[in-house]
Amino acid sequence: MESNFNCSANLKTAATDQSLLTILHNIKSSKSPAVINYGASWCQVCSQILPVFQRLSSSFPGHTFVYTDIDECPETTQHIRYTPTFTFYKDGEKVDEMYGAGEERLQDRLWLHS
Repeated sequence: MESNFNCSANLKTAATDQSLLTILHNIKSSKSPAVINYGASWCQVCSQILPVFQRLSSSFPGHTFVYTDIDECPETTQHIRYTPTFTFYKDGEKVDEMYGAGEERLQDRLWLHS
């Protein structure tokens, strides 16, 4: 992942199992919408959608955006079967999941769960 990834205030990276657990706790105790992008450094599709994810974080400043590499957080991401997987939260509850990439699909889901 590139070093300037966290270019938006609402964009976070979970680089360890503990940081992902902390972020998940904060999401679940918040009323703000959130989306977690579960990806992998070896996944070509993940690499293609990552700049879109970054750009969308600027377009949706009221949302929390989180990127986590499943290989860096093996304990907390063991339930992930496909990369990328996007998990959407609203009012502290998981409300949706999207598998695969697609800028339009991702943006539509963000609007839906705003």
